[in-house]
Amino acid sequence: MRGETCGALTGAIMAIGSLVGRERMEDTEKLQSSMEPASRVYAQFKKKIGHTLCAEIHRIRYGRAFRLFLPEDLEAFHHAGGHTRKGCPDICGVAARIAAEVILELVPGKS
Repeated sequence: MRGETCGALTGAIMAIGSLVGRERMEDTEKLQSSMEPASRVYAQFKKKIGHTLCAEIHRIRYGRAFRLFLPEDLEAFHHAGGHTRKGCPDICGVAARIAAEVILELVPGKS
């Protein structure tokens, strides 16, 4: 709600991490191998949405950034269409599709 990294992108990368991320902090090899698919998700999201920061995505979609922690901005975001099919739900769907495609590539026999 502060305009930082898009939550949909964060969730998509977390999904990748839950599949191929490390289970022990000292497993740096596993950490390094998980960076490639996570970076792929990041790059595809940025290409399709236009940015990775929530505030910048707002500017692209609505012409201005909203500070969603402020009630008046949250209401303005809602009236601008932020909660409609073409708002955040669309962005969440894009992130979920990207994550699913990458996950299917990572799981043998599933693609």
